[in-house]
Amino acid sequence: MKQSKVVYYAIAAASGAVVVGLNLGGISGAIDLIVKEFGLSAVAKGFVTGSLLIGCLLGALAGGRLADKFGRKPMLYVSAILLGLAALGCGVFTPIWALLVAYRFIAGLGIGILSAVIPTYISEISPAHLRGTLVSFYQTGVVIGILLAYIANYIIRADWHLMLCIPLFMSMVSIVLLLTVPESPCWREVKAQLAEKKDSEIKFGDLFKGRMGRVVFLGCMLAFFQQITGINVVVNYAPSILDSLGLGQDPLLQTVYIGVANLIFTLIALWMCDKFPRKTLLIGGGAGAFLSLAYLAYAYSISTPNPVGVLVAIIAFIAFFALSFSPLMFVVTAEMYPSKIRGTAMALSTGISWACAFIVVQLYPIMEASIGTGIAFGIFAFLMLVACLFIAFFIPETKGKTLEEIQHELKLDE
Repeated sequence: MKQSKVVYYAIAAASGAVVVGLNLGGISGAIDLIVKEFGLSAVAKGFVTGSLLIGCLLGALAGGRLADKFGRKPMLYVSAILLGLAALGCGVFTPIWALLVAYRFIAGLGIGILSAVIPTYISEISPAHLRGTLVSFYQTGVVIGILLAYIANYIIRADWHLMLCIPLFMSMVSIVLLLTVPESPCWREVKAQLAEKKDSEIKFGDLFKGRMGRVVFLGCMLAFFQQITGINVVVNYAPSILDSLGLGQDPLLQTVYIGVANLIFTLIALWMCDKFPRKTLLIGGGAGAFLSLAYLAYAYSISTPNPVGVLVAIIAFIAFFALSFSPLMFVVTAEMYPSKIRGTAMALSTGISWACAFIVVQLYPIMEASIGTGIAFGIFAFLMLVACLFIAFFIPETKGKTLEEIQHELKLDE
């Protein structure tokens, strides 16, 4: 397959990631308006935000299995349709907040499928020397969508229905682009093998046995650390956090600054991904994110935090995360998993990622109200430090190797 075609197919597949970002970022500007309109408590506020992530968890778990059974491309279609319908519901049919929760749950199902299937699909069509960059297209699309959502929130500002309806249009674009991409050749090979020998089909329990179980454990821990360290607190609650600082500027505009920084450093990560070892980027970015979180913990532990320092630390955290955990969790896990389990195993690790995102997003408003912002960021900083140590000692280097070479080094072909 020509390299130019591979790049185009990766972009077309990753177009759905923009819809993911629009959903993740759109709620940040809408949530305070929703709370005011429906008179929601802190728990209900967390649930309106987190219902999307519950759907993401279930969608990821189901999507990977279905992608192994029916193919990568059909599941990309299904997810785009679910996201379009959910966006239409949020924008038009939400007389009560319970319906909003239901629509966001449906959107989460679509996002969960995409988050498991897009990195899998791209890793299977990519040559080794471009795989890291092309798989990172998924996270780049997410970041672009988040920035577009922040900009739309700033422009629209007073109409949360319209903010949450915007993903409908990008879902339609994604469906059109998917018409032009082929099915993954790796999936065809796996499907042919399963057709010849039915009893060779991988069962979910097989993921946890022997050497394969160790590799799946490593991928799941990467997914755990990607989200438990607080990235979605910043993505979902940035306007509320910034508004409490009293910088004298519109918090929605400040959120756009964060989105721009996120995109810039994600693009830098895209360039660096296949030029530097994966572990170097993960540990280096994680160390920077740890220092940023540690400063936030300190700043919010004193009576008068420095507003400019807090804003810089938030942007630095976003930047370091964008250079490391944001794209490379998907890259490394997709590379470690052998083709016969890749869809199912990616679904599991992605599902764990979304489960941790839900826990953090749901609990943060409660943590903020009970133990305080400083202690909350201190917990995230500690977890980031643990993540860096885990990667240093346990995660293998996968840069520049074919999927077969990686499988051989992990002794999964024996």
